[in-house]
Amino acid sequence: MSAFVIDAFEFCRTNGYREGVTPVAEMTRLAADCADNSGEIAWSIQGGTTPQGYPTMTLSVSGPVQLACQRCLTPFGYRIDSSTQLVLGRDDEEADQIEEILDDESIDVIVGSRECDIRQLLEDEALLALPQAPKHEQCPDTSLLESLKSEKVSPFAGLKNLKSE
Repeated sequence: MSAFVIDAFEFCRTNGYREGVTPVAEMTRLAADCADNSGEIAWSIQGGTTPQGYPTMTLSVSGPVQLACQRCLTPFGYRIDSSTQLVLGRDDEEADQIEEILDDESIDVIVGSRECDIRQLLEDEALLALPQAPKHEQCPDTSLLESLKSEKVSPFAGLKNLKSE
């Protein structure tokens, strides 16, 4: 069994703890959303139980990644820093019941597994920490953006050529 595959329920029951550092290049889904594969994500995962007795894992991820700015299309550094609590249900029905009982938007309830690959959970958390529209606070070179603004062409300009006489 891989060092990253755990029995999630046993991990929570025994208050398990793991931590490590994974290169962005090894997180293929995260790397696909980044401008390049540089950077490393530090992570930790802590097992336990909620006050109600449900198995829970707290995941934390942090580290620098390079994203492409949506304004100027150049890469910029972004620091991921996120933590979440996952409560485990044995199946979809139990997960739905737990979600209703806890009634807390800050806690995610998922279906746990006896063969849970924590790499997937950690990569999911890193992906969820990315901004929807990444951009610089202040773009360093706005010449391309300014040239596009100055070339204002109506989106309907080409339609006048299609007009039948």
